Amino acid sequence: MSFNMYVPTRVLFGTGQLSNLHTQKMPGKKAMIVISSGKSTRSNGYLARAEEQLKLAGIETVVFDKVQANPLKSTVMAGASFAKENRCDFIVALGGGSCMDAAKAMAVMAVNDGDYWDYIPSGSGKGKAIANKPLPVVAITTTAGTGSETDPGAVVTNEEKHEKTGFVHDDLFPVLAIVDPELMLTVPPKYTAYQGFDALFHSVEGYVSNGANLMSDMYAITAIENISRNLAIAVRDGNDIEEREKVAFGNTLSGTVMCVGRCTSEHSLEHAMSAYHQELPHGAGLIMISKAYFTHFIDKHVCDGRFVRMAKAMGMEDAKEPMGFITALVKLQEDCGVADLKMSDYGIRPEEFETLAKNARDTMGGLFACDRSELSIEDCVAIYEASYK
Repeated sequence: MSFNMYVPTRVLFGTGQLSNLHTQKMPGKKAMIVISSGKSTRSNGYLARAEEQLKLAGIETVVFDKVQANPLKSTVMAGASFAKENRCDFIVALGGGSCMDAAKAMAVMAVNDGDYWDYIPSGSGKGKAIANKPLPVVAITTTAGTGSETDPGAVVTNEEKHEKTGFVHDDLFPVLAIVDPELMLTVPPKYTAYQGFDALFHSVEGYVSNGANLMSDMYAITAIENISRNLAIAVRDGNDIEEREKVAFGNTLSGTVMCVGRCTSEHSLEHAMSAYHQELPHGAGLIMISKAYFTHFIDKHVCDGRFVRMAKAMGMEDAKEPMGFITALVKLQEDCGVADLKMSDYGIRPEEFETLAKNARDTMGGLFACDRSELSIEDCVAIYEASYK
């Protein structure tokens, strides 16, 4: 029953909440707004709206617009330099998980010396303690996928080392998060699905991890229910604001699951895939391996009742066997049009599987410790092989 909960982020949740940004206390006077390298944030008017809200609050702004879908260390260092040059005293992350994670990493490096990987505690990182408190971050999420708006972690790829891993620090909790489903209406169907499954798996992993507790269970099962029962509708009709809001709610809860519970090695296995294949969307990679991954643990009978409970939350009220979860999962993937994603479409080859498995353990080994039964390198390779198309 024990848990340790610390989630200090103020969250403004609901349709239209971006318009209330100017009423909130700001953590500084000059903000670096971090957006992606794509066009959507500008073309959909989200940047202009955020700039106007900050102007109403008396905040001066500059824009850094170079973040990739899987943010790179070099981009983090460039953004940190930009923040220093412009003497910004806080950062506004406007976008999806990549923008929010990159912004947090930039917040560290804008006030600390050296290279970002000096502070990474795994892989080839040096594990140094950060000397100076990161710049404050305000997160305005335009997707329902990562929960990064309410957690203290940042996932970044070191493109030189093919290492994609997280850095967690209490000072990286955003001071304020805006979760406004209006900003999610323009997300294309396939990305709505990818992001929704990422959020779903945060809670699924949290529910079956060895760190599950009463508090994480409460958040996780509610998130699983809200995401799984509404995601397919949001994929089919992106303008359905009610369904978008329910999926966004599940995503925000999933962010809290990662604060009070734990993810498992599924995330490690996917991070290795996208560390070597930059164009692979994180959520798509998770979908690819999910059936084989969770079937492995069902076959081990590590928590049969939990898989049954999740199947019921996903709509299978008469579920009695743990494989009911896999049935519900595959049906949701089919309903969202993502059941046939192929590793081969992103250049992933079977001969890479052992390299990916070793990379996952070396770079994000901490999540393997959260599994209810130990995954060997051979088990990881078998999961990749069973997932390959």
